[in-house]
Amino acid sequence: MVFSEGKTIFSKNGKFKAVFLQTEWKNTPIKIAVGVSRKAGNAVWRNRIKRLMRESYRQNKNFFADNVFTENKTLLVFFSPNRLNKKNNRIIKLDKVTPEILELVKSIGIFIKRHS
Repeated sequence: MVFSEGKTIFSKNGKFKAVFLQTEWKNTPIKIAVGVSRKAGNAVWRNRIKRLMRESYRQNKNFFADNVFTENKTLLVFFSPNRLNKKNNRIIKLDKVTPEILELVKSIGIFIKRHS
């Protein structure tokens, strides 16, 4: 549902992407998912990227809710790396991931406010 009906946005440098969809569900305001393709690297590297994306979301939950929250709707968001792989970025840290995720959150918020 999210992939077929949702909108896709990319970070400015193209390293991360987000697919999002706003629905009429009323149980939780925001639901996120994180995924990494097998082509990006081995399991250890992929799991590290997923942990870093989840952690950057967890640390900035309030920022996320302030920028994209609308009443009586649920926002479904899927984050994934786009041009990021083990070959190009063997070691990646949270301080490289967080600004990219926050940029995507701002873009989602702007898009939702324009189309609401």
